[in-house]
Amino acid sequence: MRDIFDIECDLVQVLKTVYDPEIPCNIYDLGLIYAVEVTDEREVLLVMTLTAPGCPMAEELMNEVKDSVAAIEGVKSVSVELVFDPPWTTDRMSEEAKLELGML
Repeated sequence: MRDIFDIECDLVQVLKTVYDPEIPCNIYDLGLIYAVEVTDEREVLLVMTLTAPGCPMAEELMNEVKDSVAAIEGVKSVSVELVFDPPWTTDRMSEEAKLELGML
């Protein structure tokens, strides 16, 4: 059975392949992922937000996140919770994302 640490490392890499439909940057570097937990049973619990509450692609983006994470070797199940508190701001973005988007 895969170590939880290995799954957590894979999670970051996988989340960096999922892009916000309105901003050409991945959701991890944008700071849309608020929390990630991998249980001893290899269940993944994700808490995420969107750049705007009215995003018309919310369901598609959440499904892409769930499907991408579920494909990681060793993951038994995935739960994605969408929250808007605290609201997302550009302060949550990584330096890499800010540089990529010309904000530095």
